[in-house]
Amino acid sequence: MKLLLKEDVDGLGYCGDEVVVKDGYGRNFLIPKGKALLATPNNLKAFNHQKRIVQSKVKKITGIAQGVADEIAKAPIQIKKKMGDGGKMFGAVTAQEISDLLKAKGIDVDRRKIQIQEPIKKAGEYSLPVKLHPEVTAQISLTVEGEKVVEKAEATEEPKAEETAEVSAEATEEPKAEETK
Repeated sequence: MKLLLKEDVDGLGYCGDEVVVKDGYGRNFLIPKGKALLATPNNLKAFNHQKRIVQSKVKKITGIAQGVADEIAKAPIQIKKKMGDGGKMFGAVTAQEISDLLKAKGIDVDRRKIQIQEPIKKAGEYSLPVKLHPEVTAQISLTVEGEKVVEKAEATEEPKAEETAEVSAEATEEPKAEETK
């Protein structure tokens, strides 16, 4: 019996293949399960038409994904993160932050498509892959710059002598008593 496979079947063939199987296997398993249909001229013609439609849609989607990949390649990203002593970053650069920066540049990319293998915790330049489509992968050029965080000890320096004199003068004044009835 000649059949046209509608989906991949292990050990038999792939979607679109025309295969010859025993009558019982075709009638009792493949056709009722919707995995194949009889290879008649009309079925072949209809299947090939559907196949062309699907291929054109896939080609269109691939073209759109390639256009987005080209935009990503042209738009390098810079991000500033707070760093402590020794160049150690507080937290890490996340895919959500990268996605937001791309969105600010007019490129809409889902954060789940950005593939960060290791957490980015140091300043430097990185190249990150973005899987836009099974056939299209773009590279994001990311530059991480560090902002030095001022230590709390430095930020709470002793007030200047003039400021302390004003504070002590205000503290020595007696509060004005309210007039009683």
